[in-house]
Amino acid sequence: MCRQSATVCLVKSPALAGCSGLSLAERLVRLPDPRHRRGVRHPFVAVLLIAASAVVAGARSYAAIGQWARNAPQPALARLGARLLTALNVHVAPSAATIRRIIVSVCPGGLADLTGESPEEAESVAADGKSARGSRHDDVPAAHLLAAMTGDGRTLTQLRVPDKTNEITCFAALLEPFDLTGIVVTADALHTRRGHAVFLAETKKAHYAFTVKKNRPSLYERLRTLSWERATATFYDRIEGHGRKETRVVQVLTVEDLDFPHAAQVAKITRHRTSLKTGKRTRETVYVITDLPSRDASPERIARLIRAQWVIENRLHFVRDVTFDEDRSQVRTGHGPENMATLRNLAINRLREHGHTNIAAGLREMSYQPFTRPLGLLGVPPP
Repeated sequence: MCRQSATVCLVKSPALAGCSGLSLAERLVRLPDPRHRRGVRHPFVAVLLIAASAVVAGARSYAAIGQWARNAPQPALARLGARLLTALNVHVAPSAATIRRIIVSVCPGGLADLTGESPEEAESVAADGKSARGSRHDDVPAAHLLAAMTGDGRTLTQLRVPDKTNEITCFAALLEPFDLTGIVVTADALHTRRGHAVFLAETKKAHYAFTVKKNRPSLYERLRTLSWERATATFYDRIEGHGRKETRVVQVLTVEDLDFPHAAQVAKITRHRTSLKTGKRTRETVYVITDLPSRDASPERIARLIRAQWVIENRLHFVRDVTFDEDRSQVRTGHGPENMATLRNLAINRLREHGHTNIAAGLREMSYQPFTRPLGLLGVPPP
C-alpha cells in the first residue's frame, strides 16, 4: 500500500475498508518497507511503532526518538517487536540513524491513511492546509501539508502539497480513499472550485459547503447582490472566547439558477466581533455555497458546519504548533516533515480517543511512565 504525496499525489492506495478493527501494528504491515532487503536488521513495523511510542511520550526529533529507543527496557522492546538476538535472548533497539532513514523514506500517503481515523458516523469533514515552517532550507520551500479532519476532531489523513503548486491539486487525492457518502465536506475559499464540487457530489456521493470570498470575484459579486432582504431563514449564534465576544448572523436563500454545480442554497454569514481587551468592534461578511437543500440544512446546521471547518485549525494545526513546536522542527529531508507530522496526528487522535481534551496535559501524563503508557495508548499488546 503506497499513496505518495508526489507531483500529482496519485500513487493510489487500496480501499481502507478492510482496516476497520485492525490494530495499529496490523495496519502498518500493509505498508511497503522502503529499505533494500539486503542488510535489513530491524523489523520495519517495530521501528514505526517505536517512533510512534516515542512521539506519544513527547519526542519531537529523530534524536529524541532514538534516545527513547536507546533507553527502552526489554519488556517495552519485546512488546514493540524489536529485533531479537536469539543467542543472548536480548531485544536490540534501532539507532536514531535507522529510525531517521525509515521515517524519511516510508510512503507518506500510506502512513497517513493507515494511522488516521475513519469518517464513519461523521457529519462533516474539513480540509485545510498548513506549512511546516521549520522545514524550509536554502532554496527549498517549507513543506505544505493538506489535512482532513472530521467535525468532531478526528484526523483522517494528510498529503504533502507538491512544491510550485497549491492545495487545489491535492484535494481530490486527499479524500479519494474514503467513503464519504452523505458526509458534508467543508473547505475554505481556496477550494471553492467547480471541479471540487463535481468530484464530491458525483464521484464521492458526498455534499459540500464552501466558503466564497473575493478570490472568486464573479461568484462573490453574484452572491453579494442576491436579494438578502427576502431571506426569512435566519440564525443567531453568540459565543465568547479567545479574548472576544462574537455574534454571527446566518441568513440563507434557496437558489436555482446559480452557475455552480449542484448549488442548492447560499448563506450570508455576518460576524460582529468585540475585543474584550480594547472594546474594538469589527464586522466581517462571508458567503457559503452548498448543495444541501433547505430540508436538509437549516441556517443553524450551516452555522454548525462552518464552525466545524475552524476545528481543524484549532484542534490540529494549533496543537501541532504550540504543543509539539512543529514550526521550529528541523526535520527537512525526504518525506520526514510529513511523516513526523503524521506521527503527531496519530498521537493527538489517540490522546483524544482516551479522553484527553488537553493534549499538552495528555503528553505530560504519558511522559511519567514513558515505556508503558504510550504503548497502551497505541494498543500495543503485552508480549
